[in-house]
Amino acid sequence: MKYVYETIAIAQRILTELGRRQRSLFFWAVFPIAVLVMNGLIFAERSKTALPEPLTLGQALERSAPATLVGAALFFSCLGGSVATVVSEREQRTLKRLFLSPLSGISYFLGIGLALSAIAIGQTILVGVVAIALGAQFQGSPLLAAMIILLSILSYVGVGFILGTQLARRTEDVNTLVAAFGVPLLILGGAFVPTFIFPKTLLDLAQFNPIYHMTEALTKVLAEGRNLSEIAPNFWFLAVFAIFMVGAGWLSYRRMIQVERRL
Repeated sequence: MKYVYETIAIAQRILTELGRRQRSLFFWAVFPIAVLVMNGLIFAERSKTALPEPLTLGQALERSAPATLVGAALFFSCLGGSVATVVSEREQRTLKRLFLSPLSGISYFLGIGLALSAIAIGQTILVGVVAIALGAQFQGSPLLAAMIILLSILSYVGVGFILGTQLARRTEDVNTLVAAFGVPLLILGGAFVPTFIFPKTLLDLAQFNPIYHMTEALTKVLAEGRNLSEIAPNFWFLAVFAIFMVGAGWLSYRRMIQVERRL
């Protein structure tokens, strides 16, 4: 129970600090909604020439909501948020104070992940509510969709810890690092550009992009009502990637702790 209480306490502290920055929370809410609407309009317009039957706005939103959630919401809140949190904690010497307290390192690691997961869940609800209000009718298993979202969150948080502990040193590094590393992967993953307009070369390359598997798996479940066996390649790629990234993120965090102790 010690780890549970400590993890919750760390998550509450981070969420409280974020709550005080109301402007940041406002833009974290507005950004995915704006991307959702634009993606939906792009899908609807492109479907007039790319598909036998054009999509309505609601149908377009059913396909754009998963990509928006993965690319515009979870990516920046979980990956960008974990990088920013780790870097700011190092700059504020929070980690130094951690060494003088009974708080365990694993609780700190889990607390950051729990706080960012709470934000991601809030964004998921927000994107879903807006899409439904505009005419989307999601299908498929809610449990399977939740599992894909959870694996996406774990993947992003793990990658964020790797980038935040190994590559970013100052707060100024965060935006540059996230943009240089993430934006090309987001585009290739179909977060901002529909994958059905990709040339074959990009589609072949996208098979190695975890974001592509996130968007494809979630789209097939929510927009097409497919089950686990029908999305197995995407799902299991994402599952293995998430486990590997969480493990690598933890090892990177441990290495950073060892370095900080010697400084």
